[in-house]
Amino acid sequence: MAEITTDDDGNDSGTGDDGRDDGIQIDMISAERMDGMRTMEKIRLILDGVHDGNIVILEQGLKPEEESKLIEVTMSEINPDGFTGIEIESYPGEGGGDNGFLGRLIGRDNPNKLTVIGPANRIETLHKDESLISTLITRT
Repeated sequence: MAEITTDDDGNDSGTGDDGRDDGIQIDMISAERMDGMRTMEKIRLILDGVHDGNIVILEQGLKPEEESKLIEVTMSEINPDGFTGIEIESYPGEGGGDNGFLGRLIGRDNPNKLTVIGPANRIETLHKDESLISTLITRT
């Protein structure tokens, strides 16, 4: 059970069961850690974090087929009373336009530079371009 305290201004200040202030956990996963993993291991690592309400940031994004599999597995785990899915945004990989549908079709496999993944009910993309991903993260 979370403890609720008030500060000098009378505002509520929540603390978790472990005594830490409630907040948003961000898991930043290095490319080196992901390199030795199979596709399903990567997906489980990501989804386990998101199921816990964490924001997951991948230093190097997923390959297109891995991202497709992540979406497929996510869709199978959506539950109206619980897990609402994911929000995913990525910076484009090197070469920008070559990594689109046509690039993937002809075999260009350029993973994204950085990927941000979070629970769909907590993360909202406000702006995205080639150098900035701006998101609003809410507490639930």
